[in-house]
Amino acid sequence: MEYRQLGANGPQIPVIMFGAWPIGGGMGHVDEATAIATIRRALELGITAIDTAEYYRGSEALIGRALAGWPREKVFIATKVSYGPYTRTLIRQALDNSLRALRTDYVDLYQLHSYPQDIALEEAIAGLAEAHESGKARYVGVSNFTRDQLAAARALYPIQSVQNRFNIFDSEAARDVLPFCQIEGIGFLAHSPLAKGLLTGKYRPGHVFPPDDERSRHPWFQGETFARYVAVVDELARLAREKGITLTQLAIAWVLAHPGVTSCIVGAKTPEQVEEHVGAIGVRLTSDDLNRIAALAARATALSR
Repeated sequence: MEYRQLGANGPQIPVIMFGAWPIGGGMGHVDEATAIATIRRALELGITAIDTAEYYRGSEALIGRALAGWPREKVFIATKVSYGPYTRTLIRQALDNSLRALRTDYVDLYQLHSYPQDIALEEAIAGLAEAHESGKARYVGVSNFTRDQLAAARALYPIQSVQNRFNIFDSEAARDVLPFCQIEGIGFLAHSPLAKGLLTGKYRPGHVFPPDDERSRHPWFQGETFARYVAVVDELARLAREKGITLTQLAIAWVLAHPGVTSCIVGAKTPEQVEEHVGAIGVRLTSDDLNRIAALAARATALSR
């Protein structure tokens, strides 16, 4: 396993974090035994950082059960308050609920899941500050914030990290948020590195996702748009084969190749998927590789317009 520091003066965490959205059922049903086995396999392979959220259905409780018997201090647990309005009272209650589900008395990172839309940012950040100062959260962060929103939050309280979507097809963060994080000493946690599974190469045009899978409604996976993305994915898969890796590993390595990225949050439904993800560690992409990927990504973006 490789490690990077989470922001200035933060802890060293694995470059791959276990993303808990899939085991909660957000991308189709996962039975409890498989979910717990998947978490434990991640831990065995050194993925000792886990990201979850209030919104991720029953994932916090699954994590709590999976971690039974595992030394608490050896796992970095991050979760989020997901449902607004983000008042101090609501954040306090949400954190307490998460702690009960996770079977712990503190989390390592507590985050706002999104920018507050129905309450002042100052109130939401005050809630995070209370969580930190109470000792129930070792660090606090935000998720899905723009550069300007992140700067405003950082001016109110020491924000340790931001968690934003970042993948080959959605690289906007590299233009503004990532450079800001590098300058300000803020950790960057990349979510959705596999573009909801599009960058695994496992899905072909016409694939029907079950109603309980978010992709059944996601625009990337619909009709002609899906077919156009798959054509580009096939070319990315060709590059991965040339390098002797899988497309999934290429997508993870691409995220980790960007300066300023602390860790890549990758969801998994099975122990075998976790094993594949770990195979991305140590993969180095050349400047030619990155240029080829950028050209293909630009083509995919143009086709989707």
